Amino acid sequence: MLAVAVLALIAALITSPTANAGAGSNKPDRHRKPTIVLVHGAWADSSSWSDVVRRLQRDGYTATVPPNPLRGLPGDSAYLSAFLQSITGPIVLVGHSYGGAVVTNAATANPNVKALAFINAFVPDQGESVVQLAAEKPGSALAVADPTAVFTLVPYPGAAPGDFDLYVLPSVFGTAFANDLSAADAAVLAATQRRVALSALTAESGPPAWTTIPSWYLVGTADRVLPPAQQEAMAQRAHSHVVTVNAGHLSMISRPKAVSDLILAAARSTG
Repeated sequence: MLAVAVLALIAALITSPTANAGAGSNKPDRHRKPTIVLVHGAWADSSSWSDVVRRLQRDGYTATVPPNPLRGLPGDSAYLSAFLQSITGPIVLVGHSYGGAVVTNAATANPNVKALAFINAFVPDQGESVVQLAAEKPGSALAVADPTAVFTLVPYPGAAPGDFDLYVLPSVFGTAFANDLSAADAAVLAATQRRVALSALTAESGPPAWTTIPSWYLVGTADRVLPPAQQEAMAQRAHSHVVTVNAGHLSMISRPKAVSDLILAAARSTG
């Protein structure tokens, strides 16, 4: 009986005028605050955006942080694209690190995405991969001949030959990913990291959304994962509005105000 009652309640909510007020609104998009969708990168989860979300909410924005599956660039992008279809009205789509590659692919078919924001992010062109971009400029902890110097490689069920789940070694996490955070915070982040499939980082990107959607880019000058010079090169290629901040790779944790301010600038451009 409880299950029947719950289903009836859901059906009532779906069909009620109040529940569908947003979808049926005649209010022009230019007068609506955009929904801000934040996409985390590899070895992270949605909580990495917590401080940024608080700031965006204080400014009256709806912010949502869908989980990034981290299983493969085509599948991760398709997952995000489907999620975006559930949002009515304008969207500002934000990606950090590997999440930038996901955003680049997921936004291409959605006219509601009015602005992109990249935070220490990979911004690939068609045919490029995250691994390729990380190694193009010197200074990335990921660009090593022996991957076991950086990662623990873990087999997973159903993996293609040569594919593994990657976990960043705690020592590398502290010195490269969280170099501007406390040792205690770095240790917690290393212990709670989510794995990413190697194939996600080597997959070739599809047609990029940044060729048609205006973008903003935050460059972290102390980043030891994605070299600042490479960040600047990708931002210039995408014709992004660039902000430079003295921050490591996890700038949304170490410099949430600077990150929030850049996202708000992108959001206000849609009004």
